[in-house]
Amino acid sequence: MKDLKAPTPVSIPEETLRKAEARGVSRRDFIKFCTATTATLALPMTLVPKVAQAVEDNRVPVIWVEYQSCSGDSEAFLRSNQPTAGDIILDFISLEYSEVVMAAAGHLAEEAKHAAMKKYAGKYVLVVEGSIPTGDGGVYCTTGGISAVDSCKELVKNAAATICVGSCSSFGGIPAAAPNPTGAVSVMDLVPGAPIINLPGCPVNAQNFTATVVHFLTFGSLPATDRLGRPKFGYGKRIHDNCERRGHFDAGQYAEAFGDAAHRDGHCLYKLGCKGPETFHNCPTVRYNEGVSWPVMSGHGCIGCSEPQFWDTMTPFYRRLPKVPGFGVEASVDKIGLGLAAATAVAFGAHGVMSAVRGGDKSDKD
Repeated sequence: MKDLKAPTPVSIPEETLRKAEARGVSRRDFIKFCTATTATLALPMTLVPKVAQAVEDNRVPVIWVEYQSCSGDSEAFLRSNQPTAGDIILDFISLEYSEVVMAAAGHLAEEAKHAAMKKYAGKYVLVVEGSIPTGDGGVYCTTGGISAVDSCKELVKNAAATICVGSCSSFGGIPAAAPNPTGAVSVMDLVPGAPIINLPGCPVNAQNFTATVVHFLTFGSLPATDRLGRPKFGYGKRIHDNCERRGHFDAGQYAEAFGDAAHRDGHCLYKLGCKGPETFHNCPTVRYNEGVSWPVMSGHGCIGCSEPQFWDTMTPFYRRLPKVPGFGVEASVDKIGLGLAAATAVAFGAHGVMSAVRGGDKSDKD
């Protein structure tokens, strides 16, 4: 029998590490970032050196625009850590335009946007935040006399790829909720067939955004997506699948009210309206606030914000889900307690029978 060899350790080339150090990034932090991003993308660790080289050698031009948005995704990005937003802007991308962080305003800002679009035509990555209002000719969102409809179409047409951050640009979000007075739509609905990837969530998780950019830097393409245009690495599993409260669901342990003993003990929040069973996102694994926590971990149920039309389909947020097609969670939550009780009764009954038998045997022997 042959001896099993240990896997060959993956190492980042010395030259790449020295470049990172020259920018003031420690080797430890650089390796940690490349390894974590590779893991987030669900790529084999053997690709860490390739990811590191791509991050160190490439800077992709980025145009970041906002339409019907609250700027929540920009704020989430600005508060990102490991790397910080500053690290990303200064080292990984060349941010050519962004209303939230740029100093220029008015016609100077518009000139910068159009100049970047012309200079980097077919090469820049477009980041879109917010939905696009199509009602009444697009009058509900205009910049410099140009509607969001026309602006978005032109920018997407000339981009190498488009990343939609947040639920509004991905699926229309809250602006598209019934009765949708502005005729808000997603970027994918406005410009079908374009190379677009959706990163829904309210707000987008900055780690998923960073990983998507790194994938583009490394491979020159966007990550593989599901049928809704979401990257499989971030939206391939239900929140319910990786939730730290899942064990309590399986055990039939549910919080019945906010603040009750079960809620304080970390039991399942399904009965309090958690939409985790039909929401696809990696919130339980990447989390928010530098990976410290996420809504369910802090005691609030998932509201399904990374799903299409979540404002219409997931409300009321504090009411339990109806039957989820193909999942059967409703049946589980209603019956699991009875099933466990029955199973427990059977187990104890069997134990009692065996004890009686053993006791009878003992008496006979005596």
